[in-house]
Amino acid sequence: MLPIGPLMIEHRLIERMIRLMARELHHIEETGLYDLAFIDTAVDFIRTYADRCHHGKEENILFSELAKKPLSPQHRKTMDELVAEHVYARGKVRQLVEAKEQYARGNGEAEKPIRSLLSDLVAFYPAHIAKEDKHFFIPCMGYLTKAEQDNMLQGFWDFDRQLIHEKYRSLVERLEAKR
Repeated sequence: MLPIGPLMIEHRLIERMIRLMARELHHIEETGLYDLAFIDTAVDFIRTYADRCHHGKEENILFSELAKKPLSPQHRKTMDELVAEHVYARGKVRQLVEAKEQYARGNGEAEKPIRSLLSDLVAFYPAHIAKEDKHFFIPCMGYLTKAEQDNMLQGFWDFDRQLIHEKYRSLVERLEAKR
């Protein structure tokens, strides 16, 4: 299996969550009701799965290895754009959390930002995933030897194994700091 295989499989799950977020946005627009638990769940999914797990493998393993290669100017430009898009998504999620918290505290003016930020994320992810899947991942495998691809794939598995421990160690440390 090419190392992009697991990344593309992860994209399919991210797309499913984005469709759920689009349905929730539609529900909000139709009813004016905000499911804060759904927003919390969507944020956790994006932060943990899409960003830390998926983007983490891309940035810390794939892009890091590709950065050492003599990429074409177009591939290097695309890789830089992808990293900038990851930063953009993190910012939108952070803003969504802030707006949701304001709404939960009774600030009705936070409704519009919640809708806008959900809309931004729902629009962002399909285009971002298409750029990776159709314009970057496959051609960039040509820069890597078979051995490098195999090592990268093993690096992905190792990364995933550590992720759950990292998440919950961080959770306990945050709770300890508050007490």
